[in-house]
Amino acid sequence: MTQTQEHHKRRRNSVRRQLKKAANGKPRLSVFRSGKNMYAQIIDDVKGVTVAQASTADKELKSKVKSGGTTQAAAQVGQLVAKRASKAGVQSVVFDRGSYLYHGRVKSLAEAAREAGLKF
Repeated sequence: MTQTQEHHKRRRNSVRRQLKKAANGKPRLSVFRSGKNMYAQIIDDVKGVTVAQASTADKELKSKVKSGGTTQAAAQVGQLVAKRASKAGVQSVVFDRGSYLYHGRVKSLAEAAREAGLKF
């Protein structure tokens, strides 16, 4: 494993440890970004299931976005995952940014999910 991969793994685990302390049984909104796409899923760690998910690779969003690697595309993913979460009965989550800094696409997704009704 390279030094950069080790750094990301350590940061991700540190963030996740802090989230487990603060969660109190709430599901977590986990974010993954690649160069081409943005993915978000709401995970219930108590039951070990994914409650809702959305990505720029979904059929619903693929036709709407020109490129999946933009802040506008991330905002649409945030809105879609919030809409799907409300259908599943989830109103409040804990935000898991993983090893990514709260900036750019990650921030755009989080703000759009908040505007769409998710509380975190």
